[in-house]
Amino acid sequence: MRTIVDPAAELVPAARRVFGDVRVLDGSRVLLVADVKLSLEAGERELWLIETHGALEHRLAMIEVAGDIETALREAKARIHVD
Repeated sequence: MRTIVDPAAELVPAARRVFGDVRVLDGSRVLLVADVKLSLEAGERELWLIETHGALEHRLAMIEVAGDIETALREAKARIHVD
């Protein structure tokens, strides 16, 4: 029996456990935490940290999602220094 793991389905609940309240921007794949967007991309294998300035976006870092999305979110929290 195969088990299907969908990190996108767990993104919002996991982000709320790690960051507290987050704003969902695009379905369940893009979140706003402080002034940084967290975007789940590349078939849910990459978590991008994106800083926005008006219409401009600057990609700060990419974190590989290897299984547990919560681990990737904790690494993102350490990189963007959100308390």
